[in-house]
This record gives sequence, structure tokens and C-alpha cells, in this order.
Amino acid sequence: MPDSMKSPIPTNLIFGFLGVGKTTAILNLLKARPEGEVWAVLVNEFGEVGIDGAMLESEGVAIKEIPGGCMCCVAGLPMQIGLNQLIMRAKPDRLLIEPTGLGHPSQILTTLTDEHYADVLDLKPVITLVDPRKLEDPRVLDNVQFRDQVAAADILVANKTDLASADQMAGFERWVEAQDRPERPVFRTSQGRLRPEWLEGQTELPPVTDPHAHHHHADKAEAPAPDINEQPWQRLRNAGQGFVSLGWRLDPALQFDENALMSLALDDRFVRFKAVVHCRDGWRTFNMVDGALSVNDADPRALSRVEVISAAELPEADLDRQLRQAAGQD
Repeated sequence: MPDSMKSPIPTNLIFGFLGVGKTTAILNLLKARPEGEVWAVLVNEFGEVGIDGAMLESEGVAIKEIPGGCMCCVAGLPMQIGLNQLIMRAKPDRLLIEPTGLGHPSQILTTLTDEHYADVLDLKPVITLVDPRKLEDPRVLDNVQFRDQVAAADILVANKTDLASADQMAGFERWVEAQDRPERPVFRTSQGRLRPEWLEGQTELPPVTDPHAHHHHADKAEAPAPDINEQPWQRLRNAGQGFVSLGWRLDPALQFDENALMSLALDDRFVRFKAVVHCRDGWRTFNMVDGALSVNDADPRALSRVEVISAAELPEADLDRQLRQAAGQD
């Protein structure tokens, strides 16, 4: 266990199902952090290449990634190592933790409230983001990870309300009422605009379902990624909870055709497409969710990264070929 050399660190978990906008919400919080405070983010992704961490790097905060599955599956040794390293390196005034949208909160909460962290972390409100539009999908409502992310929340936030219809917002209100927790704060926002004051206050830990309701993988060692100079084109795969991810770590000297990447990002087989890449006109971030694609300028990075997530198996060789074509390699 690390010695944080400070009072217990205020710590917030930011939950939310796949594509709800957690990374954007955290970016907004980081921009609003008090001057002079050091904030750190522990980020976990379902995929293997750490796109979200790369997107957060531009805010000048300490980032630690735990790629390769939901954090509850790695909430043993890898999560503790990552958490300890982040605290020792950054000595933060606040810690934000972003588990994957496919994550189950039980094991994460158990780890963070363990006696080893009693004097290190001060667990503040757990915030869960919900996309009101997704409440029309029974696959979301019946998903054990979604239900337990909601159950674990001290604060519920309806995000992307600007994209929801009046009927969808009315459905959200009925769903909230059915939760039968009138004491729990519920907020509504768009574009991930979380208010910094929501991070304050004492947290409660409401019961969630038995962690064995979610299949846990054995703890896996955090093997170091290959050197990008020795292996300039790296492809990785992960699968679980009904989803498949393919990711690429790529030599930053490669320059991609931006239009070709935009076309690839809008493949209707993808649930998500995320990338931080070196394009011919500079570095860009790509973020596709629900068929909507955003492309923004980015600072140069140590490598390019691309990640796709699908609810079905993907033709790996074909997608690899398309990506190589976008890089002018095929």
C-alpha cells in the first residue's frame, strides 16, 4: 500500500454503460479543477490499447491505464498495482476512477473500501451516467452490469439529454421513480457537463447483486506492451460480456488519411470507434458512438491508437487491411 503523504484522497467513481460519455464528462471536470490542485485519473477500458487515457492526457493530469477488460475482472492485483503507482507518482489532491462501461461495480467498491486503503482514500459520491435513449432497449435494462452501476450510484446523471426526445425524457423520469430511491439526487445534463460540486459529500454503498452474477476472469499479469520501435504495427483483441474489441498500437511516424478513417469509423458493425492518430494534416482524435462521429485536433503522442468495439465477431484481417490502406501501406 502506498503512502500518499497527504490526508485521505477524495476519490470518485464515474460509472456509465458503454458510450454514455464518461470520458467527456471527466474531461469537463478536469477543466474545472481548482487552480493549483493535482488531480489523477485511473482509467480502465474494455479494449487493450488505452484510447480513453490518451484522450485525457492533454489535460496535464496524471493518468494510469488498466486496459484489457472490465475493472472488476482486474480489480485484484493489476488494479491495486495501478492505483498504488498512480498515488505514489502523482500524490493527487483528488482521484477520479473511470471503469469500463461494461464493468460490474461490486469488486471495485470492495477493493477501494478495503482496510488497506482506509487511510489513503476518502470515497466520495459514486456518479453513474445514464443515456435516457438507451432505456428503450431491453438489452440495456436487463444487463446486470447496467443494473448494478445504477444500484451503486449515489448520484444519477442523465447525460445526452440534448439528443433525447420528450418521450424519452419522460421515460427516464418514470424509470427513476421506479428505482424507489427518492433520497438520491438525480441531475440532467448534456455533453458530459458535470458540476464539480457533485463530487463532494459522503458516499453511501447501496447493495448490488452478488459479484458472482458477473463472470470473473482470473487475475492476469500486466504484461508490458512491445516496444513500438521494434514492433511498429501491433494488433490486440479482447472479448467478454457479449462484446469484442480490436485495437491497434501504431508507429507515430505513420500518417493516416483522415477521410479513410472517418469512413472506417462509421462502419455500422461498430458499437464504438475511438482513435488518437497521426493524420497527414496533424494529430486527430476520433470518437464514434450511436452513429455520430466527432473528430478533433490533438497534441502529438508517442504512438497512434485505434480501437473498435462490436457486439459480434469482426473480420480481423479485413479490418487490419483497411487500416493499413488508410496509412498508405497497402
